[in-house]
Amino acid sequence: MQWTFFFSSVFLPAQMSTPAKLRIIFDDHTVHKLLLPSGIPSTLQDLKLVIQSTFSTPDGFTLMYQDVEFGGQFFTLTSIEDVQDMGTLKVVQVILNLSAVEEEDDNLPESDVMSSTSLASQDTVLLSSSSDESPASYRSRPWPRQFDIPPFSFEIQLLLEAGNRAYNANGTLLNNPKVTRSVLEKLAEIMFQYTAYPTGIQVMHVVEALAEKYPCLKEPGSFNGMYGWQQRIKYKMTNYRAKVRGLQIACPELEVNSSRKMTSRPKGLKRPKKAEVNYLPPLPHGETKETMEEERVVLLTEVKKTNNNKIISEKMEKTFPYRRLEVVNQMPAVPDVMERWPALFYESQVKEEFKRITTINLDRTFLTKMDFYTPKLLTVFKTKGGTSGTKIKSVLESLNQVGTVHCTSFMKGGVL
Repeated sequence: MQWTFFFSSVFLPAQMSTPAKLRIIFDDHTVHKLLLPSGIPSTLQDLKLVIQSTFSTPDGFTLMYQDVEFGGQFFTLTSIEDVQDMGTLKVVQVILNLSAVEEEDDNLPESDVMSSTSLASQDTVLLSSSSDESPASYRSRPWPRQFDIPPFSFEIQLLLEAGNRAYNANGTLLNNPKVTRSVLEKLAEIMFQYTAYPTGIQVMHVVEALAEKYPCLKEPGSFNGMYGWQQRIKYKMTNYRAKVRGLQIACPELEVNSSRKMTSRPKGLKRPKKAEVNYLPPLPHGETKETMEEERVVLLTEVKKTNNNKIISEKMEKTFPYRRLEVVNQMPAVPDVMERWPALFYESQVKEEFKRITTINLDRTFLTKMDFYTPKLLTVFKTKGGTSGTKIKSVLESLNQVGTVHCTSFMKGGVL
């Protein structure tokens, strides 16, 4: 029999409890298994504490459980009795009120901009609120090479599957306004996770993925049957940006182009033009420009110290959104940037800043491209003539000798 120590002096027999497992859904791309060796907690609050401590989940979330009697639909969890072993729970981080919508700066038909006035609970705007330890709530993933169409709500999924069966049977196309609205809302939500201003090529990637997964959504009249979806997605992203502007959440990459702050439309909008995943991220939760300026002043002192790379990296990470605001809005000259952000010109911080903006590792990307282009470059170098060709030839001969020595040593070592 197991025993447990209670109140430092009284021994009581421990109650045997059955271990349990739960499937925890955070979003469409994050699903974890929660092991409960002591069984399901006795109260809903205890269950929330277990989830929060296990997955470092910020405060303020709610739970939803999957009800088998209603075909697997999710309902708000109000009683611990609804939690069963091997059950599925969904963590809802933020519930946003989208009733206030600011006037959109793009010139679009009113019917398209106001086609839907709210988002369902599973379609809330994904502006991830960072925890106190996180320096900022900016994006962590670039646009995917292969765009995956997310799952839709239960009833929409049934309609799409039925539409695909009819299309495969006799080529019948699905024309349902409810399906169209739901698909657009979900696609806009997922696309906004990667960029607020998708390019035409990115929109085309989404359309192609949609047509491949649900061919019943094709439309007659265009060469590929998806031209109408291209236009709808563009309009929907405009509508989605308008909704985000109406929230009480700072989103600088949208505010910088807000019509309320401009007397006339600029020639060049301040939008990402290259691979900037985090073009203009919001300030960390609870921070202001004044507090960020204080961090910058402290950083000026830290760069004068030796062996202080860790603190410098932490403060550069924390002040990244504030620094992007300066670069994008003020477009300062290089000497001004060097004066205000001297650490930005360290080799290590150049690589880190590149990764913060693009989420891409600079060293790995550069070396990979060098390996790809090296044979072609060597061919060009060997055909070079004149004084430059002579210098290049001596360098190539030196490199060949070094390579031969290394190869010989490698073979003598008995590896080959």
